[in-house]
Amino acid sequence: MCASINGRIMKSAISGLFCSRDTRQGLPGCTGMAATLTLTLLVTAGFAENDLEGLEIGNITLQKSDVFDLSDPEEDRWLFRQANRLHIDTRDATIRKHLLFKPGEPYTKRLVDESERILREKKYLYDADISAARTPDGTVDLTVQTRDVWSLSPELSISRSGGETRSRYGIEETNLLGRGQSLRLFRDNDIDRSENTIEFGDSHLGRSWVSTFLRYSDNSDGDSYLVAVARPFYALDSRWSVGGSIYGDDRRTPLYAFGEEAAEYRHERDYASLYGGISRGLRDGHVWRWTAGVVLDDNRFSDVDDPTLPAVIPADRKLVYPFLGFELVEDKFVTASNRDQMSKTEDFQMGLRMTGTIGWSDEAFGANRDALMFRANVSRGFGSLESTGLLLSAGAHGRLEDGHARNSELLLTARFYHRQSEKRLFYALLSGTAGHALDLDNPVEIGGKTGLRGYPLRYQVGDSKLLATVEQRYFTDWYPFRFARVGGAVFADAGRVWGPNPLGPDYRGWLADVGVGLRFALTRVSDRVVHLDLAFPLNGDSSIDDMQILLESRSSF
Repeated sequence: MCASINGRIMKSAISGLFCSRDTRQGLPGCTGMAATLTLTLLVTAGFAENDLEGLEIGNITLQKSDVFDLSDPEEDRWLFRQANRLHIDTRDATIRKHLLFKPGEPYTKRLVDESERILREKKYLYDADISAARTPDGTVDLTVQTRDVWSLSPELSISRSGGETRSRYGIEETNLLGRGQSLRLFRDNDIDRSENTIEFGDSHLGRSWVSTFLRYSDNSDGDSYLVAVARPFYALDSRWSVGGSIYGDDRRTPLYAFGEEAAEYRHERDYASLYGGISRGLRDGHVWRWTAGVVLDDNRFSDVDDPTLPAVIPADRKLVYPFLGFELVEDKFVTASNRDQMSKTEDFQMGLRMTGTIGWSDEAFGANRDALMFRANVSRGFGSLESTGLLLSAGAHGRLEDGHARNSELLLTARFYHRQSEKRLFYALLSGTAGHALDLDNPVEIGGKTGLRGYPLRYQVGDSKLLATVEQRYFTDWYPFRFARVGGAVFADAGRVWGPNPLGPDYRGWLADVGVGLRFALTRVSDRVVHLDLAFPLNGDSSIDDMQILLESRSSF
């Protein structure tokens, strides 16, 4: 009998031996269970996890934790008890819809791991873990453990980045009635426009894997809408996909020099796509997918009404093209913690992933030009995120017209992680863009919102750029009010742009800054991390403040 014991199986069996009380029901949580779970532990302890592979799945038990853990004395408080009572728990059916296995099917650890990743992607769940235990009758019982976050929350934020202030207020529900649907209403004010937006999303229409997303915005300079419906390749072994979207947008778009608006134009865009894909599924650790579809992308440019700045008008561009695409995915994923989040399970793909599409736009289809459309991306991880890891990605996109490249960009990103201890991490980012003959409405910019935290927004404009960032990250045990985990960072940024600026010359030297910041991971409401940074520019022109204060919400550290 194998002497090794799977840690997650042992964890599952032992955790069942400790009774907890559901304070809302006032009922014991494990009455009559101790003897059975003890037997399960003794039977399971002699088996390695590989011994479970292929056995029939028996019971699937859901263990759903509320927003606050009332068994923890630090969280068993009046306010937290009221929050739990008001919170609508995620429904069992909502969680089960994301699982790639059912009772009676053979147990496969790969499907269990992939189901965990699918659950952890959901904004209304803080974390997810699935453990397995072999039963005396030779089947495998699975326990799906999840923890909800507070899904109904007001949006009230004032962020400052690159010398400009942005405010947002509204309300968002990420788990409507416990069904996993999202509904969001908000008003957003930034340097470019004011937006009044309503959004609705559902990743599982009915009991299917069909997802839908709807958005409408009434803006100060126009309006926009988006309707998208898709049945995606939702899992590695998915065999087909189909989808489509329509998008419309009408807005005033400014062009910048030294972080200030210097010219403007009106941009009206109509976009529609329809596609379908097939795959043979996961074979030998790899997935190949093939896609075909058609795209309409109509961009019209004109003067703005009541202009306040000089007009610089791009040329109209209408592209209509069928396309073929492929995707290669290697089944190689790892989990880590305290990398881009705090005290939360994070999923990283370390395997090879490649995508590519090619299409032909023709005047015979209704386009205003003939063009070969292309797009390609590749990414892969190296090393180990447990110690030292490197995540590389590269991409290229654009079009060929009359044998010449137009609006073409080559992109490269490298992310480096070096784990120094449980609470310290060194992080570095290197990213670059090389553009050629870019469309006027697609400039390359660098500044406060694009990585140079000590400078105004869109401070430099061109067609190519290089940006480097280093950060010493700190993860603390400070957990004020059991609501936000606190971390910190010391950082330095450096970068610049090259190439022509449609508005003429600007400052083109290297820019650099240093700074310090605090991070607040909001563990009870979302996966957002609030950044409070003080950044100090080291060069640039005399109009730049000696210190930039940045307060904003991001999706990572």
